[in-house]
Amino acid sequence: MKMLSIFRIILFCILFFCSKPLIAQPPSFDNDTADVPIDGGLSILLAIGIGYGIKKNFKQEDTSKKNSLQ
Repeated sequence: MKMLSIFRIILFCILFFCSKPLIAQPPSFDNDTADVPIDGGLSILLAIGIGYGIKKNFKQEDTSKKNSLQ
C-alpha cells in the first residue's frame, strides 16, 4: 500500500512538472498575426447540448412516471 502511494506521488510530480512548460505561451504575437474568433460554432454546439439534456431529462421523467403508475 505504501509503495502504491509513493508511486502515485512520483507519477503526479512527473506529470505536473512535465506539463507546466506546455502551458506557457510566448510573451507576445507578431503584428501580422490575425486573431481567431472562438465563437464560430461553439454557441450552436452549446445550444444543441442544452436541448439534448432537456430532452433526456423529460424522457427520464416520463419513464419514471410510467413505472410508478404500474
